Amino acid sequence: MLHRLLSGDLPRSRILTAVLLAIVLGLLLAPFLFSGARPLNTAATICVYIVLVASYDLLLGYTGIVSFAHTMFYGIGAYGIGLALARVNEPTWGVMVTGLVLALLLALALALVVGLFALRVRAIFYAMITLAVASSFAVLASQLSDLTGGEDGVTFSVPELLSPSYLLFENEVFGRYVDGKVITYYLVFAGSVLLFLFLLRLVNSPFGRVLQAIRENEFRAEALGYRTMVYRIWANCLAALVAALAGALMALWLRYVGPKTSLGFEVMTDILLIVVIGGMGTMYGAVIGATLFILAQNYLKELMAHGSTALEGVPLLAAALHPDRWLLWLGVLFILSIYFFPIGIVGKLRVRAWLARRKMVSPVS
Repeated sequence: MLHRLLSGDLPRSRILTAVLLAIVLGLLLAPFLFSGARPLNTAATICVYIVLVASYDLLLGYTGIVSFAHTMFYGIGAYGIGLALARVNEPTWGVMVTGLVLALLLALALALVVGLFALRVRAIFYAMITLAVASSFAVLASQLSDLTGGEDGVTFSVPELLSPSYLLFENEVFGRYVDGKVITYYLVFAGSVLLFLFLLRLVNSPFGRVLQAIRENEFRAEALGYRTMVYRIWANCLAALVAALAGALMALWLRYVGPKTSLGFEVMTDILLIVVIGGMGTMYGAVIGATLFILAQNYLKELMAHGSTALEGVPLLAAALHPDRWLLWLGVLFILSIYFFPIGIVGKLRVRAWLARRKMVSPVS
């Protein structure tokens, strides 16, 4: 059953399996394991970023396409939900679905246009074209203040079931009221799981094998009869649709959409860092990388504050661990992860597991 659920692509490492199970269980039980809004917000962000990063890995890790337009599609999904719900007096599921469908159609159209025109160029030229398109879209979203709210963004209401004031049960469940916020969290969690499993199935299908062949040697794939341009455009469109769905999930969770949270270049750099940390072309790297990165982003500053207080007797160390320097230490952690895990954490764990199995089955000399 698990083999089918994971599309035959098992972790192939005991350590990796244990870590993945811990992450999935932690996210599944997050509302009941942790109290307060911050841990739940962190868990929801991890869920969304797992999908967002996995969809980008479909492009970068499996097809070899370097794109900087991924946040544009992410923002389209977020704005589609946000603007639809913000323009009505009473938010309904029908309005929300309509906004989502329109956003997906726009994302598909833009991905198709970008793919048709930009994928005909190679490497850095394609990356620059996608960067220009994404930047233009972000500027457009900021300037159309009457429609998008400009730099301030848009805050909107959600259907009653997802409203924080809604209570599913009168009594607490495992010490927590199951309100609209918890229901929204599980909607985000379930949506993220389904989208991740879809991507995992996709990359392990014949379509995914062709994408990997294009990544390794496009000319050889063409010689075998595959229309590589068609496959690259399909990969671009599918990744865009999944990114738009991830943006919609994040907008539902935040009940807010704005250019900085949805279209900022910082989001794109975060995606790139997570893909490299987790491991390109693995899918599971998105789970590991997103979890580690979002946890560090949310709690590293707090841990440094505790460390700086504890080391007050050593002025040099206390100053080095000052919370204002958390970005510096995040960069140091990234450099260390690249040094010790050049093929990503998942790639390193899989190679170690493969070497261990090979050593066990090799004949004794």
